[in-house]
Amino acid sequence: MRRYVALTFAAAFAASAAFAAEIHDADKVHSTVGFSVKHMMSRVNGTFDDYAMTLTMDRANPGASSVEFRIKATSINTQNPQRDGHLRSPDFFDVAKYPEIVFKSTKVVAKGQDRYEVTGDFTMHGVTKSLTLPVAFLGTMKDPRGTEKSGFEIETTVNRKDFGIVWNAALDSGGFVLGDDVAVRINLETQKQAPAAAK
Repeated sequence: MRRYVALTFAAAFAASAAFAAEIHDADKVHSTVGFSVKHMMSRVNGTFDDYAMTLTMDRANPGASSVEFRIKATSINTQNPQRDGHLRSPDFFDVAKYPEIVFKSTKVVAKGQDRYEVTGDFTMHGVTKSLTLPVAFLGTMKDPRGTEKSGFEIETTVNRKDFGIVWNAALDSGGFVLGDDVAVRINLETQKQAPAAAK
């Protein structure tokens, strides 16, 4: 009987190990970190092109999952070099002083139907605030090389003034050049990393 219990425990442990947390990073060729902000009566769109992400995904227990996302602020790209230079300046991101935008999760809550709320510490322009991101899980499959890929989509809105990015210019006709709310949309294709070799 004891031997049977021991074998059952070993089998359960092996099964749990097989479904242990997986490490994923971003496939940047197939991912986009984008934003848009109101400019007068229209919107300006942009991306951050240099970033790194580490996702620890626990399929059996999503609440044990975590993510860390680091964006190089200098990689901002709105397809206009003069505007991008201004955005890197102390008027906006001040990239020399604050080179990274960072999100570190503190809690993951499953909301059903492949929807999650991921709460974490979001640091931008030297200011850290708690931020909850609505995350949609788009599924998993293997690419032609056999690498396991997963898809995620995040959409949220951030008020830039909450993070000390306050520059604006008044219009003669009334109002201001820029809006305060920045729409953020992140499309991620992640790739599962091979387990580290045992030493």
